[in-house]
Amino acid sequence: MHTPQRKIIHVDMDAFYASVEQRDDPSLRGRPVVVAWRGNRSVVCAASYEARKFGVRSAMPALRAERLCPQAVFVPPDFTRYKAVSRQVREIFARHTDLIEPLSLDEAYLDVTANTSGLPSATATAEAIRAAIREETQLTASAGVAPNKFVAKIASDFRKPDGLFVVRPRQVEAFLAPLPVGRLPGVGKVMEQRLATLGLQVVADLRGFPVEELERRFGRWGRRLHELSFGIDERPVVSERPTLQISAEDTFERDLLLDELEPHIRRMAEKAWAGYGREREQHPERIARTVVLKLKTSDFRILSRSLTPATPPDGLQVLADIACDLRQRVDLPSRTRYRLVGVGLGGFADRDELAAQAELFATA
Repeated sequence: MHTPQRKIIHVDMDAFYASVEQRDDPSLRGRPVVVAWRGNRSVVCAASYEARKFGVRSAMPALRAERLCPQAVFVPPDFTRYKAVSRQVREIFARHTDLIEPLSLDEAYLDVTANTSGLPSATATAEAIRAAIREETQLTASAGVAPNKFVAKIASDFRKPDGLFVVRPRQVEAFLAPLPVGRLPGVGKVMEQRLATLGLQVVADLRGFPVEELERRFGRWGRRLHELSFGIDERPVVSERPTLQISAEDTFERDLLLDELEPHIRRMAEKAWAGYGREREQHPERIARTVVLKLKTSDFRILSRSLTPATPPDGLQVLADIACDLRQRVDLPSRTRYRLVGVGLGGFADRDELAAQAELFATA
């Protein structure tokens, strides 16, 4: 039986947080807006297109953004509002397909191979979605249409902002060929440099390079790179991913010693427990069993310690106490300073599964 060619749309809201701020405050329109808390350790959550012209980008230190664009208007993020708009956009997606895979508040994959709105093509569906977003939220979105997720995501970037780019199955290889290898998912700056030393600078170069040699140098990832160069990506759109971990973390104004972290750990435990409460409202059958403590040293080394107690944490106090105790398993010198702490809950299992395990141990 022939499997129909997938039709995937990647929708990406344009400068989402900054655009929401400009929509809700007319005085910000046309001005360089940077969504970020002020402070030495703050990073940029989003930048309007006016700010991007000065080189301001998401995840950049806020101080650097201020230097690049002194006239920028800094606005603290308001995630409650952004989540509300994100839900609106998600409702628009749901009119066209049940197969929606959110990547964040502002982007998602949609599988419209069998769309539910009766539109004749994936391109028409993407146009309808973009028009509805514009009309109902007064915001713009860009979209890429392709036979798989990886190509659709690259395509959505091609006509930003407020654009649509379509890559048909027969066009995939030609579309990818001239792109820098850095456009492939998972190829960061270091990997890009390693590939450049082999003379591999654009996607087409990867196709002519022996796959065995790629695999010898980079393991299974080398074979994956070879597949991506031909536009092969069989990953399905996964509409409901179970939560793997709920966590909260904070970067300090100044680096702290391990002994100074307790109040911050307890504060992050409180936030993580609140997030867990929201998760339980939606999925009461899922129970978190593991407590995770995450630390980042002043020299950016990340370490985590975890514990799965005999009975799942059943309250904020228990969570916070376990997270604080996990510091005892950090074996770095006592003078080590830390710039970030995080507390998480993971190891989710269904309540019935836990009950069955408890019964098994009780009768063993």
